[in-house]
Amino acid sequence: MKTICTQCGKAVDENSTRTVDGKVICTECMYSGAAPVQIYPIGIVCNTQKRANRGFGVAKKAAVSTIRLLESQRPFMYRLEEEPYLTVVYYLHKSGAVRSVFRRGLDGKKTGLFATRTPDRLSRLAIQDVRLVKIEGTTLYVEGLDAIDGSPVLDIKLCWHNPELVK
Repeated sequence: MKTICTQCGKAVDENSTRTVDGKVICTECMYSGAAPVQIYPIGIVCNTQKRANRGFGVAKKAAVSTIRLLESQRPFMYRLEEEPYLTVVYYLHKSGAVRSVFRRGLDGKKTGLFATRTPDRLSRLAIQDVRLVKIEGTTLYVEGLDAIDGSPVLDIKLCWHNPELVK
């Protein structure tokens, strides 16, 4: 389905647009012609969390989430169980329209998008520090992950803010 970009006036495929402040903008205008990057998921988040109907929180917050890594990721898990804190990079697959300025939910302060934790982001990327509870096969059990069920996991790395490393 085609739609019209509010900046350049071109008819573009709906999948090549983002809605910002209620205006449809094509990816060429939004990203100044920069080439897209290709990223493959390494796993998927499984939990009971769904996106809240209003705002940007989650409904049915899960105490523990699982990250089911693809079997091909097993070689990269060497000694991962020894790390109590990890940083998870995931894709916001249910991201919605973007607002450039709004009052954030944490404290009501009026800020721009980059000073918030909203999942409605231009890049649709999220990063979060979690506590590793246990590993079974290629399934990680973690606490503190805001990702909703079905979120593609893009990377996992050692948490830089691990209290045990920053002594």
